[in-house]
Amino acid sequence: MVWEWRGYDGEAPRSFMSRPVALITGGGRGIGAAASKRLAKDGYDVLLTYNTSSKPAEMVVEEIRSSGDDALAVKVDCSDSGEVGLLGIHPWMARGIDVLILNHGSYERVSADEMTIETLRKTMLTNFEGAVSVWKAVQPHLTAHARMVVVGSQLGTKGSPHGADYSASKAALSTWARSLAQAVGPEGKRVNVLAPGFVDTAILAGDSSEKRQQREQQVPLQRVGTPEDMAGTISFLVGQDSKYITGAILHVNGGLYLP
Repeated sequence: MVWEWRGYDGEAPRSFMSRPVALITGGGRGIGAAASKRLAKDGYDVLLTYNTSSKPAEMVVEEIRSSGDDALAVKVDCSDSGEVGLLGIHPWMARGIDVLILNHGSYERVSADEMTIETLRKTMLTNFEGAVSVWKAVQPHLTAHARMVVVGSQLGTKGSPHGADYSASKAALSTWARSLAQAVGPEGKRVNVLAPGFVDTAILAGDSSEKRQQREQQVPLQRVGTPEDMAGTISFLVGQDSKYITGAILHVNGGLYLP
């Protein structure tokens, strides 16, 4: 049986060999890994990036390929303009990028009153400037109806006493994404922001059992989110059912934070 992509919002059908491409930064772990697997199931070939560790990313690729789909992992430090530039000339770019998920980021707990300018600059370089750099590198290769999801955070709206640099970077990222949505909307492209709450990723890996229980009790739905919860939302935001949504910040947090 020949697989056929039916196209997005009026696009012509595509054969298996020209399936749509999703580029996911930070696609080897956590939310990025779950999004990579979900979008592969949705019919995308997945180009995912990693920075410090290749093994988790290669495991994601292997899992996707074992299901009959295709994926490729590439090493990209999104804070390094040279590596981002190489991403912009990767052979898969010639196929066109249908979906861009800006998911990479770093978070080190630093008290707001002890944060240094150096810490702020480092975080902004990775989380904010790195995302914009990837966008600029990929922009010439985006398809006519490309969809983009920026993975922000609830902290980008409400702030955090122990992560002011991270919160500031996510606030800048969200505001930039909403500005971009207004600029590229007339071209037929969409940009939205996913703002997770507590999610069971490496950021929470150091929780004690007591701390985890405390987090769960804070959430009206009485649990922390899973990477798959976030991946499902990403799938929605790049799909046909959200084709009239752009410039939105979608808070997915079990009711923890209601802006």
